[in-house]
Amino acid sequence: MGFTADYLKEAGRITAELDASAIDRVVEELVKLRERRGRLFILGVGGSAANASHAVNDFRKIAAIEAYAPTDNVSELTARTNDEGWETAFAAWLTVSRLSSADLLMVFSVGGGSVERNVSVNLVRALQLAREVGAPICGIVGRDGGATAKMATACVLVPVVNSAHITPHSEAFQAVVWHLMVSHPALKAAPTAWESKESNVRR
Repeated sequence: MGFTADYLKEAGRITAELDASAIDRVVEELVKLRERRGRLFILGVGGSAANASHAVNDFRKIAAIEAYAPTDNVSELTARTNDEGWETAFAAWLTVSRLSSADLLMVFSVGGGSVERNVSVNLVRALQLAREVGAPICGIVGRDGGATAKMATACVLVPVVNSAHITPHSEAFQAVVWHLMVSHPALKAAPTAWESKESNVRR
């Protein structure tokens, strides 16, 4: 019971320490994105790639934002990795998608990408492309946020409360934060299924 109780306490601390104003700044960027009818591109690697796929669904279905994740197209992703290299796979995908200043790039990551450490350099190349074309950048990241936090227009840092659990907490709280965002009154455009069923029952 010791580990389980401690882990749950850590999650509670993270919830209490999350910067609500940082989350609201990302929400503001997403509201502006929808108003200008731009597209949301969500990038992630590993567990964060799975989160990106889930988030694309929620931003499209609940927040009415046109959204995509390059990792959802495994054929193109692996072809680009095989033929051109992993480092440029995301940037090349975004180039073909004609990423522009009307769009928004969102990064889900534990470390945020670092050329110096040679970690998630594919994210860094995508961030550099976004900067070049003038697309706003947002992120939900852990640790110090790496390149994402440095280059972002708005970024949410998942607080580190135990250095042994940076990855699981970062990836878990990506989900907490994006679910908060699509539920935010400023963004929510459609009801979620179970909540709408509950309201119908009460009637």
